[in-house]
This record gives sequence, structure tokens and C-alpha cells, in this order.
Amino acid sequence: MKTGVLVMAYGTPERLEDVASYYTHIRRGSPPPPDLLADLVSRYEAVGGPTALNRITRAQAEGIARALSRRGHDVPVHSGFKHVRPFVGEAVARMAAEGIERAVGLVLAPHSSLRSIAEYERYAEEALPRGLALDVIRSWHDDPGLVAYLAARLRDALARSEVPSRVVFTAHSVPEAPAGADPYAEQLRETSVLVAAGAEVEDWEFAFQSAGRTSDRWLGPDVLESIDAIADRGYGGVVVQAIGFVADHLETLYDLDVEARRAAESRGIAFTRASMPNDDPAFVEVLAGIVEARL
Repeated sequence: MKTGVLVMAYGTPERLEDVASYYTHIRRGSPPPPDLLADLVSRYEAVGGPTALNRITRAQAEGIARALSRRGHDVPVHSGFKHVRPFVGEAVARMAAEGIERAVGLVLAPHSSLRSIAEYERYAEEALPRGLALDVIRSWHDDPGLVAYLAARLRDALARSEVPSRVVFTAHSVPEAPAGADPYAEQLRETSVLVAAGAEVEDWEFAFQSAGRTSDRWLGPDVLESIDAIADRGYGGVVVQAIGFVADHLETLYDLDVEARRAAESRGIAFTRASMPNDDPAFVEVLAGIVEARL
């Protein structure tokens, strides 16, 4: 049975001119109001234009293929995006055209939620032709390699902080779901506990970030509220680690490096952010190990 790997990620516009169509796709075909579109464009402009997320994702996928090959698994690795081309369904079609009969799916988001893993899985399954079976890894939030990697990055960030700081782990907020319907918040808590223990950090908390502008109730507390409370408690600084993401993009480069930093500095406390995994070879080896376990 010919086996392949499908790596899935959110995607980002390649040019500022593409932001409107990208935002429309996120809104399921409904064009954004002019004020919301202008705000999103201004955020991209503030970080120098569209981010390198697509390039990083492709580099991660290519790195997984090389790492698997070194481990004796000569399997093709395809990447597909949720909101830009090549879409997840297009990647599935390419795999089918190559004669792949079984695919292991890895979403580049460690935590399972109704708004993340479940949606990627649905997009992939809608495109599945007869004769191609897909096995999606639904969460890898407690993978020992991931935890060790994040703990090392947190220790690095703490070493860069020159003042006593409280650690805040963050992840993208999602609309509230009925109790027990979505494992997302609990998995984030589990990752936070494991990473804090690995980095030997006791002084920490968790906060959400980047909540959408909808009428839904989104999970909180928001990281900006947490920073304000940390300043009230007399800390000299805050160290933020975005454990819900695996690559730099607008939610780290703007929501944290601009907005959260501004919030901290306005209260007179230092701001430090742990670096993202991106296509660091050590992190790519972690991803390859997660995939290999399913192969």
C-alpha cells in the first residue's frame, strides 16, 4: 500500500492585495466590512507585510520528508492550506493522482478543537476519492518531544528576561462550546503544566489571545487583561510563550510583539516572548517522530 503524509496549516495571503479574498474565505464567502478589512491590512503593514507562514509551512513539510527518509520511510509529504492555495482538498487530489492509497494527516496545531483539527479533517475527507484512506492525528499536545522543545525555548526566554517575570502561556481563543464538547481548553492546560514542569517554572498562568470580532462569547481571559493584572501585582516583566502555534505569523508578530508588548510597556513592565519553532531542524525532528508513530 503506497503511503503518504498530508501536512495541513492555516495559510496566509502572499500579498497585501490578496488580504480581501483571504478574509472572505475565512468568513465562508462573506466579504468583510470595510472597517474590518482596513484593520487587518493595517496589521499586516505594521509587521512589514504578509508573513512567511506559507514558506515556513512548506519548509516544515519538506523537513519532515527528509527526516522520515533518514529513518527509513521513503514517503511523499504534501502540504495543503485551509484558506489559501494549495487548499487541503487540492493537496488530497495530488496525492490521489500519485497513486497514494493511505495518508497520515498532520495538522500543524498541537491541540484539538472544533475550530481547528475537526475542520481540517472535514475539508480533507470531503476531497477524499475512493481508494485513499486518511488517518488524521487529532492532537499531539502532550508529545514528549514537543514538551521538551517548548520547555527549552521557555528557558531561553527566561534567560533573556532581565527582571523577575511571570510566565504566560497563550493560544488562539475560540468561541465557547458546551461543557465537554471541545477538548481544546483542557489540552492547552495540560501542555502548559507539562512545559512549566519541564522548564522548572512555578510562577505561570494561561491566557487566550486573538479572539475574533463576532457576537460569540470567546474563551478568556485575554492576554492583554492578564498583562494588566500582572503589572498590578508588582512584577517587573512578563514572558509570553504561544504554545498554541508552531510558526510565526500575524498572531505572534502583531498580536503579541506589537499589541501585547505595547500593553506591557504602557504599564512599565518588560516584555519577552519565547521564540517560535518555525522550521528549526530540532522541531522538525519532533514533527517527524509524531508522524512516524502513525506510519
